[in-house]
Amino acid sequence: MRYPFLAGAAVALATAVLAACGSSDGPGDGGMGAAAGGKPSAAAPATPSVAGPAAGTTAPKPQKSGEVPKAPARDITPAAGSFTEKQKEYLTDRVPKGMDPAAVLQTGQETCDRLRYLVKADRDIAVGAIVSGEVADAKPAVAHLCPRHQDLVDEAALGYADGTYEGAKVRPGRYRAASPTTACSWQLTGAGGKELDSGSSAGGKQVEITVPESARTFTSTGCYAWLPRGENR
Repeated sequence: MRYPFLAGAAVALATAVLAACGSSDGPGDGGMGAAAGGKPSAAAPATPSVAGPAAGTTAPKPQKSGEVPKAPARDITPAAGSFTEKQKEYLTDRVPKGMDPAAVLQTGQETCDRLRYLVKADRDIAVGAIVSGEVADAKPAVAHLCPRHQDLVDEAALGYADGTYEGAKVRPGRYRAASPTTACSWQLTGAGGKELDSGSSAGGKQVEITVPESARTFTSTGCYAWLPRGENR
């Protein structure tokens, strides 16, 4: 029997374990090797150059209003050692000017570590943590640093976090709430707001629902994450 606090507890425990031991997925999963993770540099941000890009280089992407300027790819180098190509791909457009890129890389590696820990404890919890956003930025971290967890990201992309979904965001099929809270409730409505199905999870027990083709709105509260089942996966 699963308990509703397992999802949050497992994620919290993973964070504590990582903070204590500083583990990583190792070289096979994007370990940094010679370039050790570091803290943000105390140096002041570099002054932007007024000159255009050097010959043979690509002009940096325009920054969005209010966005912290990112260091160009050519400036992303560790204080010691070197980055792998995959690590460089992950860091592209992610390193604020003046920050040690190794610190940014460490964030991605910690995401991989959390997924590694969670999937060993319970695969459903790992997928649910991605669906709910408890493990943030999992997609880019997995793509470049720990591709062995790609199946978790792919499955999570088909799930639902708590919230309201309408129109094309409502995908027919079977779904399961693996770790709902005792306050979990849901509702499915069709054209004209007609109720098709609704319910709750007494005692926070696992529950499975079927979203029909006629569904136009799906609302979930306190159910944490709905994972795709069967042919939906």
